[in-house]
Amino acid sequence: MKIVLNSDGPLDVTSTLGRYRLWGEDPANLLDGDVFRRVLRAGETLVPYEVRWSGPVEDVRLTVNAPGARRGALGEAITGEVRRLFGLDFDLPGFYRMAKADPALAPLVERLYGMRPTLAPTPLEMLVGSITAQQVNLSFAYACRARLVRRYGRPVTLGRATVWAFPDAAALAAATVRQMRSLKYSRRKAEYIRDLARAVIAGALDLDALAAASNIDVIARLTALRGLGRWTADWFLARCCGRGDVCPAGDLAVRKAFDHHYGRGRALSEEAIRRRAGAWGSYQNLAVHYLLVGMRLGVKRAGGGGA
Repeated sequence: MKIVLNSDGPLDVTSTLGRYRLWGEDPANLLDGDVFRRVLRAGETLVPYEVRWSGPVEDVRLTVNAPGARRGALGEAITGEVRRLFGLDFDLPGFYRMAKADPALAPLVERLYGMRPTLAPTPLEMLVGSITAQQVNLSFAYACRARLVRRYGRPVTLGRATVWAFPDAAALAAATVRQMRSLKYSRRKAEYIRDLARAVIAGALDLDALAAASNIDVIARLTALRGLGRWTADWFLARCCGRGDVCPAGDLAVRKAFDHHYGRGRALSEEAIRRRAGAWGSYQNLAVHYLLVGMRLGVKRAGGGGA
């Protein structure tokens, strides 16, 4: 099966998928030169596919190949997953119009033109990744996650490459704390992941319904679970649900990014960050993404400001 997708607005694939090179290996999301490979889970069926791209930033064409798969529900599921992974549903042109009036965002638009946030393909993958990344650096988190995928996921051959299907809830629910400790997870994180998976298997947590719920309900449901706080809920809304009106102001890196671009030598409170981000309305998620990348690249606000 072959699917061709076009982006509504600019798309810089290299910068959009940069996270898959930056912090280490991700066996479930393989980025190799000009091809991206992944395995779709459709019930008990595993469907490997690859995405290639061509054309200029203003007119990128994504070509998806899923050998042996047929169109219909599988084609729609793969299309939806690819759109998420490449951030195709973000209103980048609208964000750029808004950002021109902001002294910190304006230079970032010029430097990072076409960059889009890549969304987690599934809610379970997002939540497991969030738990893994709690209070550790991202390189260590990626290494732990890679070990988890190889231990509980399933390898699938696609051409000459092997890509791993992310573990399903049943596999994670059956995991023991001792097994996960051997993957360098802390005892608490092992328990959090196992309990999350068991809640999904028991029907106590419907991940699809959660992803479709209101922001308030998502925050309430996630923070009611052991080991999941507002930090996880905000990132779930931003990087899984793709909500535009979300700013994870409690995240340390986000606070540093605001200090870098707007602090003028003083740290901003979480309340001040949420207040400033609120002025961006439905473009908060995009703005935060640009501020984070801009800080990493050392880009300063127009006029030479910034921390």
